Amino acid sequence: MSSRSLTLIDTPASRLDCSPQPRRVPLDVARAEHWAHLFALLADPVRLRLLSALCEAPEPVCACDLVQPLERSQPTVSHHLKVLTEAGMVSGERRGRWILYSSTHAGERAYALVQTLEPLALDR
Repeated sequence: MSSRSLTLIDTPASRLDCSPQPRRVPLDVARAEHWAHLFALLADPVRLRLLSALCEAPEPVCACDLVQPLERSQPTVSHHLKVLTEAGMVSGERRGRWILYSSTHAGERAYALVQTLEPLALDR
């Protein structure tokens, strides 16, 4: 077996010391927490499907009409509608005994973000 020699490159002393340079972080803590909360909210498949159904619906929808398409129980659908309502993504309007849900402007924007990211999910 032959031996090889390794040539060392003369590196300036300033490059040998690891002294990290201050970097600007464009996203401040508050915005990062906001985005993390939004992504966590949308990370649940039931909530994401609920939001898509309400954004695509031509008129407000009763929770009972979402049970069968989502293949979830009425209490589960109601729970996720409550979470989306508290987050400002959907709103509910009481009509007699029923509450009809529709997407809000924030919900529409969140759904538009999901649609924008859809090609990334398809690339996997």
